[in-house]
Amino acid sequence: MASKKAGTNPNLKIAAGALVCEDCELVGDITIGSRTVIHPKARIVAESGPIVIGEYNIIEELVTITNSSKVDNGSGKVLIIGNNNVFEVGANVHAVRIGDHNVIESKAHIGPKVEIGTGCIVGAGCKLTMAEQLADNTVIYGSKCERRIQRERPPAQTLQIDFLTKILPNYHYLMKPNTQPAARASSKK
Repeated sequence: MASKKAGTNPNLKIAAGALVCEDCELVGDITIGSRTVIHPKARIVAESGPIVIGEYNIIEELVTITNSSKVDNGSGKVLIIGNNNVFEVGANVHAVRIGDHNVIESKAHIGPKVEIGTGCIVGAGCKLTMAEQLADNTVIYGSKCERRIQRERPPAQTLQIDFLTKILPNYHYLMKPNTQPAARASSKK
C-alpha cells in the first residue's frame, strides 16, 4: 500500500497552486488539479484505478473518496472528479464519475455505481446506493432523499478557496506541488 506522504508516493501528482495538507491520507495513483484544497484528515484512496481531481475543488475534513470500481479484466476505471466541486465534512464517495459544480453535503454517501452530472447537490446524510446517473442540476434532500431539479447550478466557491489558501498554511503543514500546470498556447497577432 502506498504511503500518504507526497515524497514517498511516486503516483501522487499535485499541480502548482493546489493546497494539500500533509495530515490527509492519499493512497495510490492520484492527480490533484490546480487551486484544489484538501483539508487535514481527508482520505483519498485509488484502490482499483486512478483518481483525477480537477481544479478549484474543496475536499473537507473526514471526507473519504475511494475508487473501488472494477471492470471485467480486474483493472479499475479512472474516477474523474470535475472542477468546482465541494465535498463537505464526513462525505463518503465511491462514485464512477463526478461532473462540475456539485456539492456533496456533510455525511452524504455516494455508492460505487453512481454517476453524478453537473450542478447537483446531494444533501446532508443522503445515501445513493443504487446504480444510477444523476441528471444535471438534481438536488437530493431530506431524510427520504427526495429529488427535484434546480434551475441553476451551485455557484463556484472561489472566495472560500481564496480564504482557505490564506488561512490553512498558518495552521497546517502542506505538501509541495510536484507538477506544473500545462502552458497555455499564446496567440501572436
